[in-house]
Amino acid sequence: MLVFHLYQLIVSGIAALMIIQGAIKYFTRGESQSFLKFFVRLFIWGGMATVALFPQITNTLASFVGLEGNINAVILTAFLLVFLMIFKIYQVLRRLQLVREVLVTTPSFPTFCIAPAMMSPIS
Repeated sequence: MLVFHLYQLIVSGIAALMIIQGAIKYFTRGESQSFLKFFVRLFIWGGMATVALFPQITNTLASFVGLEGNINAVILTAFLLVFLMIFKIYQVLRRLQLVREVLVTTPSFPTFCIAPAMMSPIS
């Protein structure tokens, strides 16, 4: 009988939500979601869920690589948090780049959106 710990359920839940979010974006063609981005998301988050649900896989991988010790949960959590931060930063930068492209290509950009300190004096 399999016994799951709380961190396993939390990590696999987050992974499932991220995969579902990516699938929705990919199948509705939202936010320029390409097949490559969806595949990378599926691979990374699917791997996270697999390792969280079956942590003995990391023992096999660690012995293959030559690492010893039982710090798999710490490494998994750290990797998850770092990947989540990088992924969210990438999404924010992508949105900023899209906003910049729209602002640069819009010929009649309304000046009321610009802060007064940024506006040049009109002569």
